[in-house]
Amino acid sequence: MSIYVVLSRSSTVLSRTIRLATRDEYTHAALALDADLEFMFSFGRRRASNPFVGCFKRERLDDELYRTMDRLPGVVLEVPVTPEQREAVGARVAEFVLDSHTYAYNAPGLLTGLLGRGSEDDRRFFCSEFVYHVLRDAGVCDLGIPRWQVRPQTLLQVPGTVVYRGDLKRYRAADLAVAPVPALTLQGPGGLFSVPHTAPHTGVPVRS
Repeated sequence: MSIYVVLSRSSTVLSRTIRLATRDEYTHAALALDADLEFMFSFGRRRASNPFVGCFKRERLDDELYRTMDRLPGVVLEVPVTPEQREAVGARVAEFVLDSHTYAYNAPGLLTGLLGRGSEDDRRFFCSEFVYHVLRDAGVCDLGIPRWQVRPQTLLQVPGTVVYRGDLKRYRAADLAVAPVPALTLQGPGGLFSVPHTAPHTGVPVRS
């Protein structure tokens, strides 16, 4: 039983600026509940054209932001979890889905974090802060550092297996030989929706 941490680096001005400041390979993080990355969540820009207004959102690799990019370098990290941890992750994501209007993108925290200072706000998150918050609260991992210090690159320390490295626009879960198991049901604003469980990675080499 697994969940997935997805790290990427887009060609936006903000992404290039973060990479210049941190020297990190990846500048964005998302949490996916399925190997197909159909149920992938993070904090990011509300509209592709405006980098200054962000929100909690369900992300897709064919979102408007990525559609015009020729390539989207990234990594998919498969994180093994117990059934209890899986349910806890789903419950915490559902809380964000239900109360999405009360959360905001932590742009000030992103800036102060890059400067080595920061604090935690229960209603403001940047992308990697959200991913780590869910993982830590669900008992999946504890990296021993404050939430505001976690950058996308830091999440490579989460216990798991890199099952894909390369152009995320070419990613296909079918290439990983992931077997489906019973679904997890979450309550969202539009009603109930099911997220398929996935079996652990079966040893297929990392593709790039």
